[in-house]
Amino acid sequence: MTEPPQAAEGPFDAEALERARVFFAHPVRFLMGAVQMTGLPPDDLPEVAFAGRSNVGKSSLINAVTGRTHLARASTAPGRTREINFFVCDEQLRLVDLPGYGFAKVSRGEKNKFQNLGRAYLRGRPNLKRAYLLIDSRHGLKDVDLEAMEAFDLAAVSYQIVLTKTDKLNARDVAQVTAETLRKIQKRPAAFPRVVATSSEKGTGIPELRAEILEACAI
Repeated sequence: MTEPPQAAEGPFDAEALERARVFFAHPVRFLMGAVQMTGLPPDDLPEVAFAGRSNVGKSSLINAVTGRTHLARASTAPGRTREINFFVCDEQLRLVDLPGYGFAKVSRGEKNKFQNLGRAYLRGRPNLKRAYLLIDSRHGLKDVDLEAMEAFDLAAVSYQIVLTKTDKLNARDVAQVTAETLRKIQKRPAAFPRVVATSSEKGTGIPELRAEILEACAI
């Protein structure tokens, strides 16, 4: 029998949460940015990737997970990330910031170029353990997000939904969007059956997301 989807916190006890906190307190560094598949680092470490619409808060979330302020640089210009950025955590795993999709202010040709780079990474990276699809909790799943989920499903890449900016909502609305998101992903073949509701500003859900990452990478 298929395990039913679970709500935000996940099955992590205090010890697992503390172990994850300590792990990400270890050195984390920016490794490189790649503009084509031939420029990727070796596939010798487990990787988790962060994807989402432009301006959904990927850089802020990566900074929150690692406990850094300026590791990943956020931009006020949507769609600025046009390469795949790699960050190394304690020389044991890599966090991967994929190009944003959605309302990027670039030409159609250039937009397709860096969006296709992200798709190529998902299809061709054997050490990718999980992708995290970031969804703005104020808006829920949009058509462009459903397209991304189709790409994950076709690539057979395990992905988990992370709701961002939950500090902009009250607790009841967070619970509602979480439940609605769980319902929509229930029959998705590659969707991981838990949703993590986060706020990079308040730190909500960040301990659970750290633990999810370590579990996905078997660290």
